Amino acid sequence: MNEWHDFFVAIVGASAALTGLIFVGISINLTRILSFSQLPRRALLSLILISIVMVISMVLLIPKQTDFVCGVEVLLLGLFCWSTSFFISVSIIKKTDKQYKKAAVRMMILNQLSTLPYIIAAIFLLFNNENGLYFIAAAFIFCTIKAITDAWVLLIEINR
Repeated sequence: MNEWHDFFVAIVGASAALTGLIFVGISINLTRILSFSQLPRRALLSLILISIVMVISMVLLIPKQTDFVCGVEVLLLGLFCWSTSFFISVSIIKKTDKQYKKAAVRMMILNQLSTLPYIIAAIFLLFNNENGLYFIAAAFIFCTIKAITDAWVLLIEINR
């Protein structure tokens, strides 16, 4: 796991910065965000997705952990992220106007693609297979793309 150290350090910094950007976007446009029934949930989901990236990176930087322990940690965090993402996405779809439901379903699919790799990674790590770290990297990439997309909506698109 030592080969991944620099990657996780970089991800902690990048995800912390993006988390801050999302908080700024929310605070600048709070009144506008609250005027849409689904946007507060989308903002929360975005914060969860990018915060999990940061937290998993931090956890994996803890020295002298076995792959099994890392697998348990990633599994617990991944299950939390996946289930939270699922339930928030379903609530967004329920509150979305009929004309925007397809877009909301696409967002849900992207959320699921972003979080399921954590669970796959955890299974690999639980069986002492460090190849699971590649699934974590994939999850980080998907979650970051999703968070950047949401940050764009919360900062720019909401004011159009």
